[in-house]
Amino acid sequence: MEKGSSDILFGGDDFADAAKVNTERAVSELRYGRPVLVATGDARFAVLAVDAAAPGDVDRFFGTEPGETSLFLSAHRARALGLSTIGPVCLATGRQSFADLSRLAFAPDLRTDAAWRPASELACLADLARLALLLPAFLVRPARVEDASLARCLSVDEVEIRAALAEESRFTEVARTPVPLRDISDCRFVVFRGGLAQRDQLAIVVGEPDTSHPVPVRIHSSCITGDLFGSLKCDCGDQLREGLQLIAQRGGGVLLYLDQEGRGTGLAAKMRAYALQHEGFDTIDADAQIGFEPDGRRYGAAVAMLRGLGIGSVELLTNNPTKIAALQAAGIEVRARTAVIGTVTAENQGYLVTKARRAGHLLDWPAIAAKLG
Repeated sequence: MEKGSSDILFGGDDFADAAKVNTERAVSELRYGRPVLVATGDARFAVLAVDAAAPGDVDRFFGTEPGETSLFLSAHRARALGLSTIGPVCLATGRQSFADLSRLAFAPDLRTDAAWRPASELACLADLARLALLLPAFLVRPARVEDASLARCLSVDEVEIRAALAEESRFTEVARTPVPLRDISDCRFVVFRGGLAQRDQLAIVVGEPDTSHPVPVRIHSSCITGDLFGSLKCDCGDQLREGLQLIAQRGGGVLLYLDQEGRGTGLAAKMRAYALQHEGFDTIDADAQIGFEPDGRRYGAAVAMLRGLGIGSVELLTNNPTKIAALQAAGIEVRARTAVIGTVTAENQGYLVTKARRAGHLLDWPAIAAKLG
């Protein structure tokens, strides 16, 4: 068999690495607004991310058979449009303007009577959207060998995507240095690199954690609005600073600062959701309107970082039971939990109540609801 590019790159047999590279390339192409060919079973589809495309890209994508093009949407967005489904769907949209397709993809309070079909065979597109930090909305049409317009498009197989996703939890320490913080002088920043796209993740090690006992650990997802700019819409900045103080008070521990803006949706989608919250949607419904699940974060990086630091047992500083379950499922022992409570304000009160009532966070929501009454 003739050697392909992946054989040259990886010595011939490392399928996982080849799949990772090809998936990363597909993610990059989608973010640039270019079509990608996705193989699922015996079928092959051309897909274009609505979130990254320009009007001209959409017009070209329809080609000469616009009736073959449909709009892939996640189950969350489909239900927001009034469709009764438990999985992703494809809407039979035909040739529509870029503005109309965009409204179907993410406009609030919209309903549609367009014909649709279940699209479980294309579920891997939701994974590509998550990796690309794009809205899970794609134009889709069959990709035929004779279609010259697709000849130079990158091809990726759903099997490759699944194999690449298994690599998300592989991280290696690449840098470590003392970084004294305000009120916490004995502190080191440890950078881990890995996962898809070789993203950097940060562990802040306070003091000298005793790994023979449960180590105080806070898993904190990045929130540029709250952590850096002091947004009043959430309690993230308060939790970040209180988490570090609790760790210092216990004589040492670790805060894992994960690159997971917007509960895993990315900064642009987070701002879209914020805009919907201004219109009256709560945080969960706002994410559903643009196609996202209530919480799309993954904690494989956190598990890998804890193992890299030699930590197998923790006191977890969290209100989120999902974090507890993720660590326990990966074999990290959670021996205790401590709540991390921020300041309740008029701006974040509804957000905190929603996290408790609808997302299961371990907060006393009646007390929060009454706090400012």
